[in-house]
Amino acid sequence: VQLQASGGGLVQAGGSLRLSCAASGSISSINDMGWYRQAPGKQRELVALIFSGGVTNYADSVKGRFTISRDNAKNTVYLQMNSLKSEDTAVYYCYANVAREYTTYYRVHWGQGTLVTVSS
Repeated sequence: VQLQASGGGLVQAGGSLRLSCAASGSISSINDMGWYRQAPGKQRELVALIFSGGVTNYADSVKGRFTISRDNAKNTVYLQMNSLKSEDTAVYYCYANVAREYTTYYRVHWGQGTLVTVSS
């Protein structure tokens, strides 16, 4: 199973970016998918996650600004980030909790990380 993230870049404060992450490979089903981020000198933290049925969870710091969504047919998760702040600058990592074909055992897989830089 591989996760390919895209959409990071440089944006001014107040701007928007949309991250995408597509899972591919031997996949039977995906439970939750989401995004973590890690800023320089800080621990990795959960940004947002979404379950297959659509239930979502957000970090308090991004509520009202970020929106997570997913396309189950494409095994893809998105993160729409609006009203970006300098403190959102970080490497963003996507993950997917995947059951591979012919199994019912779920395991977390990670994407490679995409850098988001917000200039003030």
